[in-house]
Amino acid sequence: MEQPEPQPQSQPQPELAGPIEEAELELPWVSGNIVGEALAYHGPKIWAVGGGKGGVGKSLVTANVSICLALMGHKVVSIDLDLGGANLHTCLGVPIPEVTLSDYLTKKVKSIGELLTKTPIPNLQLISGAQDDLGIANLKSMHKSKLLSNLAHIDADFVLFDLGAGTASNTLDFFISSNHGILTVLPEPTSIENTYRFIRSVYYQRLKMVEELLNIRPLIDQVMNAKLSGPKNIPTDLVQRVIDLDAVRGVKLRDEISKFRPKLIMNQVRTQADIDIGFSIKAICKRYFGIEVDYVGYLDYDAVVWQSIKKRRPLLMEFPSSRLVTNFDRIVHRLLTSP
Repeated sequence: MEQPEPQPQSQPQPELAGPIEEAELELPWVSGNIVGEALAYHGPKIWAVGGGKGGVGKSLVTANVSICLALMGHKVVSIDLDLGGANLHTCLGVPIPEVTLSDYLTKKVKSIGELLTKTPIPNLQLISGAQDDLGIANLKSMHKSKLLSNLAHIDADFVLFDLGAGTASNTLDFFISSNHGILTVLPEPTSIENTYRFIRSVYYQRLKMVEELLNIRPLIDQVMNAKLSGPKNIPTDLVQRVIDLDAVRGVKLRDEISKFRPKLIMNQVRTQADIDIGFSIKAICKRYFGIEVDYVGYLDYDAVVWQSIKKRRPLLMEFPSSRLVTNFDRIVHRLLTSP
């Protein structure tokens, strides 16, 4: 059954997943900066799937977006970065792998290629974090940089990160380092609230990195010390006040912040009202943060999800007639046309 386009009930449909300008920053990055590593990176495209809380379907989305890409003929590697709580292998129908990320980071294996595990889907391989203890969940900066830089040597067109829940440093850094940062949200108050918290955390993490690059910490402090108050005490107003103080560096700050353009997927929708939540999140992020959120689609609620997990079989392979097949196909095509 053909999935209808998401349509808000009381407003015209905004354009979904428009093209993004990804011009490289014309400034030297601070040595060891995770974003600097990403900009110098020329390997497979990285898509990172995150969310504000656990249980919103991050592994489901990572697994099935990976499968869609692989079935299109792309070489794909899915990496489970939910360190300390990895379960992506289950969604892909793979037994717990014998070698995991910790073996690479602790130098038990020499190359990242030794971690690749075959899946039942042609063109799709897995790097697992399963069985990794909680000690590895707090990666050092050098480990994150090492992982990113060595991804360039993987024979793949796309690498997908299945990130942990919440706003831990690892999660924020890997989300920022990706070509596409994809947020999975449930139409529930707790999920929506945590999504805003996640976006805010990523926004300020990126702001912190950019202010170091542009050497504008004194300008930021000057704005913050002015004790902004009232309805304009919002991120967009902060950037404008920096522009007022120093037009050149303020505009560069605004341009760098604008490159943060997350993608949004509403999961387990049952009604038009659930679908419309995605448009509300998009509008609020534009008004409050001054950033564009691409609402790339929604996933219908379908009981086959838990059935596939119980069977330890990939959803799209076990239930090819599910409405979710159409949902994922549309989402992936929108992601592919949003460079």
